[in-house]
Amino acid sequence: MKVWRLTPGGGIEGLTQGEEPDPTPGPGEVVVRVRATSLNYRDLGILRRGDRPIVPLSDGAGEVVAAGDGVRLEVGARVAGIFMPHWIDGEPTPAFQREARGGGSTDGMLAEHVVTSAESVVRVPSALSFEEASTLPCAAVTAWNAIEEQARLKPGQSVLLLGTGGVSIFGLQIGVAAGARTIITSSSDEKLERAKALGARDTINYREREDWERAVLDLTGGRGVDLVLEVGGAGTYAQSLASTRLGGHVVLIGGLAPVEGASVPMVGRQHVTRIGVGSRRMFEDLNRAVEVNAIHPVIDRVFEFGEAREAYSYFESQAHVGKVVVRV
Repeated sequence: MKVWRLTPGGGIEGLTQGEEPDPTPGPGEVVVRVRATSLNYRDLGILRRGDRPIVPLSDGAGEVVAAGDGVRLEVGARVAGIFMPHWIDGEPTPAFQREARGGGSTDGMLAEHVVTSAESVVRVPSALSFEEASTLPCAAVTAWNAIEEQARLKPGQSVLLLGTGGVSIFGLQIGVAAGARTIITSSSDEKLERAKALGARDTINYREREDWERAVLDLTGGRGVDLVLEVGGAGTYAQSLASTRLGGHVVLIGGLAPVEGASVPMVGRQHVTRIGVGSRRMFEDLNRAVEVNAIHPVIDRVFEFGEAREAYSYFESQAHVGKVVVRV
């Protein structure tokens, strides 16, 4: 099979394609013929760190082509891998995080075939293409966790999305489906117009309004939003807090929002929580919502398997809205 691996310290030019034997499943395992993968900001950090020759990319979808003993999934089942292969439900643990695909101790999805535990894949919505399904495991589950698990956003409440990357665009789509008022920021009027077409009620160009937190307060009558998906980190954290109502939620999105000490809630003002993607149960809940609400992930551009380096370069440029996909 064809596979891409990272060369330690090699950066994008060190991303190397090679041939490896097709995997075979053991008891409780499946082999997935990967049809598409997608990139997340985490993948850039792993590329730059490059400490071992891992198969990159946490996200991917395809069909089961072989199954070991004790597996109930049938050959031909359309599936996606979960981000942390052993986080089925409940609270996350450091061990789960260390095993995250494509950067922890587990190879990722940028290969023609992947062998994995049958418990670490979920069926994908039938209406989605493999390219669309490949975008769900990290960014979509993260947005679902923030909106539905942490803030438990109700119809009529408000959510602020920062930028137009994968987590924010999924947050916009999930927020719209939940009946929430959605406000989104960007430095590009063109990207904001695309966000409006996806259902954003209010948009803010933060280059034109550097005090965008004041714009948020103006839009909400001085109250502030119920939830912020904080992806900017130290550069936006204070403004996110200022944008949030008393008792509202600021959810820090994994490595996208490195804020020292930000996991400690501000009692009496806002609830501040850091999350890292979500469990298989959350992924399954998300998939039901995707089906019921006919949500289709926003894909900015699709690259072919041999163009993985170009996909990384394009993703790094931040020219995209939504997700960047590599077809396998």
